[in-house]
Amino acid sequence: MAPDRSVLLADSRYTFQARQEVSSARVHIAKHGLLRAAAEAIRQIRRSGPVRVAYPPSQTTVAQKRTVDAQTRGRIRWVAADNLVERLRAVKDEDELSRMRDAARLISTVFEQALRFIRPGVREAEVAAELEYRMRKAGAAGPSFETIVAAGARSAWAHARPSSKLLMKNELVVLDQGAILRAYCSDMTRTVFLGHCPKKIRRMYAAVLEAQEAAKSVIRPGVKAGAVDAAARSVLRKCGLARYFTHSTGHGLGLEVHEMPRLGRGEPARLEAGMVVTVEPGVYVEGLGGIRIEDDVVITPRGGQDLTTASRELFEL
Repeated sequence: MAPDRSVLLADSRYTFQARQEVSSARVHIAKHGLLRAAAEAIRQIRRSGPVRVAYPPSQTTVAQKRTVDAQTRGRIRWVAADNLVERLRAVKDEDELSRMRDAARLISTVFEQALRFIRPGVREAEVAAELEYRMRKAGAAGPSFETIVAAGARSAWAHARPSSKLLMKNELVVLDQGAILRAYCSDMTRTVFLGHCPKKIRRMYAAVLEAQEAAKSVIRPGVKAGAVDAAARSVLRKCGLARYFTHSTGHGLGLEVHEMPRLGRGEPARLEAGMVVTVEPGVYVEGLGGIRIEDDVVITPRGGQDLTTASRELFEL
């Protein structure tokens, strides 16, 4: 294996897939494990000194490094390169953006179709199954993540798994759903109320929506990711709800549902045109419930543009 050629190492499960999908690298099917194949490739590089190998510290275990070191007899000089690939993936090209627009439209339509299924007496898990069924029927490969349906007090659990709990009248329901379409993810959250919504819940919902709009309004190339979070947090602070906002305002989106950049408190990364991020402020009050509104937004030279299209108004079902 020459040092100036790209080689993709894969095992036999991906023989046919790699042959079809990989065009810019030579594919090597490892018969005795990927680490052994990687070590063998390194041993074949003709250099007088150690071979520099870049690796992601957050994804490489101590055991993996030790295995490769042992098989290369100390010929490696490890170079930490965390997020190297992730930074390249953060900015999408036109083909990627086209796929993500379609994925966002798909999940928006699926949510709107499923609204008629959300009613008292239906279990959280049934609603989640309905959403995922409709995703696949619309052409998705599957959900981007385990669909979240959380009702009543459980809606205050930001990442609650769907349970056998029955939806009941006069409670909030948080629905966080996303679909994989042509390899790219969407991610959208909406919150509904079963029955006639009391004024306190309406005020909370209006505050979260205002916070989301404030965050979206500052999105443009060159802005620090932390500034988007600060805009959302400022609105919730003004409304006396900041202490109930317990996570970051958003994250990057693409081949995976969580990518760079992170829209969190004090994040220094600067936004670039072509990035796709979620904007998802929320408030979570123990015993009462939670409210989250999330959209996928592409960063353009003129600012942020929504990809998800489902209504952001408060649904009373």
